[in-house]
Amino acid sequence: MEDEITGLAVAIGARVRSERQARQWTLDQLAEAAGVSRRMLVTVEQGAANPSLGTLLKLSEALGVALPVLVELPARESATVTRAGTGTVLWRGDHGGRGTLVASATLPDAFELWEWTLEPGDRLDSAAHTPGTRELLQVLDGAVIVEVDDVAHELAAGDALAFAGDVAHAYAAAGRDRARFTLAVYEPAAGGVRSAGVHS
Repeated sequence: MEDEITGLAVAIGARVRSERQARQWTLDQLAEAAGVSRRMLVTVEQGAANPSLGTLLKLSEALGVALPVLVELPARESATVTRAGTGTVLWRGDHGGRGTLVASATLPDAFELWEWTLEPGDRLDSAAHTPGTRELLQVLDGAVIVEVDDVAHELAAGDALAFAGDVAHAYAAAGRDRARFTLAVYEPAAGGVRSAGVHS
């Protein structure tokens, strides 16, 4: 597991550096555009740390690329299979939850499919994404509270919710049991460039 995380961090660092250099930006320019420290950016580009989902989203937005561009190899086939248990874990909760990107496409609009597990006490707060972003969520097990623009929606197993991702939102486990849900995210290309498409 540790080797997998280290390998992902190195790959992400190389992609961030490549995207930055393609724009002929200095480290300082990207750090300022993304709202992260220069030290953090250097650490990310060196693959010396596994960046948080929030940091990745800031970098993808500043670079104008979809999150999958930074975290996954580009698909070369007409179909890409992600086997069970091999998705990219991009978020880990304080109580053991996980957010796993299992499939994505960039056409140039971004489509993402996520598998989420929230343990009791886990919560993920997300800033508003690019205008026009929409999310579809279905609870598989347990119960989830989804807050959208300060309105809470409690969902049980089998319930689904369609909502705007371009406003502040959050996901939290409800009750004492583990909750699992799938999440589909659509984010339109903005002005010919991409910005972040998932959660901070």
